[in-house]
Amino acid sequence: MSFFKNILMNLPEVVKPAQKRLSFKEKLKWTGIVLGLFFILGMIPLFGLGENALQQFEYLSLILGAEFGSLISLGIGPIVTASIVLQLLNGSGIIKFDLTSADGKRTFQGIQKLLAIFFIIFEAGIYVFMGGLAPANAFLGTSTYFSLQLILIFQLILGGFMIMFMDEVISKWGFGSGISLFIAAGVSKSIFIRAFSPLASPTNPNIATGAIPALFQSLAIGDKITAGLMLGGIIATILVFVMAVYGQAMKVEIPLSFGRVRGQGMRWPLSFLYTSNIPVILVAALMANIQLWARLLQNWGHPFLGTFSGNTPISGLVAWLYSPNILGSIIKGSITFSQVGHALVYMAFMMGGSVLFAWFWMQTAGMDAKSQAKQIMSSGLQIPGFRKDQRVLERLLKRYIIPLTVMGGLAVGFLAGLADVAGALSRGTGILLAVMIIYKLYEEIAQHHMMDMNPVLRKFMEH
Repeated sequence: MSFFKNILMNLPEVVKPAQKRLSFKEKLKWTGIVLGLFFILGMIPLFGLGENALQQFEYLSLILGAEFGSLISLGIGPIVTASIVLQLLNGSGIIKFDLTSADGKRTFQGIQKLLAIFFIIFEAGIYVFMGGLAPANAFLGTSTYFSLQLILIFQLILGGFMIMFMDEVISKWGFGSGISLFIAAGVSKSIFIRAFSPLASPTNPNIATGAIPALFQSLAIGDKITAGLMLGGIIATILVFVMAVYGQAMKVEIPLSFGRVRGQGMRWPLSFLYTSNIPVILVAALMANIQLWARLLQNWGHPFLGTFSGNTPISGLVAWLYSPNILGSIIKGSITFSQVGHALVYMAFMMGGSVLFAWFWMQTAGMDAKSQAKQIMSSGLQIPGFRKDQRVLERLLKRYIIPLTVMGGLAVGFLAGLADVAGALSRGTGILLAVMIIYKLYEEIAQHHMMDMNPVLRKFMEH
């Protein structure tokens, strides 16, 4: 055990800053450097890559903050997988960590990093050996092909380690976390390109691929249908952005008082989107996996989950879980009852799945009423006018947490599904992720900037 602990305590890591609190400019500098490096790595292709079967899974690449076919093809997948596995093991009580002590936190972080390293190596091997990222077939011979596979795996592992350490740089020297920043950067880049790209569309050389240039070009040549499609996509994106920001800002505040200090208290905030965007991420990951297995089964001659025509599902379960562009069909005048039914099934799956995963996450990630009551009691807080009893606080919290979990799950599922069926400029899950991450990042930057401007507030916050 001491040998294992010695390994955990000596894993490579990014050194923390010597000063207790970094300035606003210093944090902004390191955040900008890492963000720039992330975009550069995403443009470096893997040496020796031939077939890139993962390129069709754009949905998955947005969630993973990855650029399939580049050095960062793994994205944040290994780090997130390691974190989720460990959180679930700890939350369910299978493995217990004392996160109140410094030694317990260090052990937890060490095991999480060790798991992340394992998943980096494991996923790199899976991507290459399962044919997702295959070597070029121009080289003949089994031994040469295997050598190229090892070279691809080495590059993926190298990119995975760089993402892991860049995440640490952001956590210790920048704003927020690297994981959140990379997801928001990937989604923002996707939306920016789809909104402003001046490059010609492959299907229509007279129209740009970007929605805004295409809108003006189609109006100039009198193409009302294309103009309507572009305008619909822009409005749908803005609408989902606004609704997501509004939902993120909604909170239920429970008044609490300090038991030992009379007359002093605070409000314990519970967000309307209580489990945040976790449910819709899990639903999206489930749908991406169904698509992946459906394609594999079709290639093996057993299309139990449905069939594809190119990259588009055309039959079976996988077709029902692929969002139709209802708004586009209405603009074109080709809407049918089957498309409306398809959209309703898709929305129902997104909302039902989000509620299910929200409930599951609330129960296993320490967000249930009992865990929250225990945390509040350990902070020395209690309900004003009631005796200090955890059971009383737990009953009160249940009245809020259970409805917020269900309604929050329904809301994120509805918003993600709405963006998809309305033909927004990015997938609904990606837009939600970007909005929530950027909103939290904005709050942190605003608070930090306020503390820099006001020394009295900084002293109060530090104490």
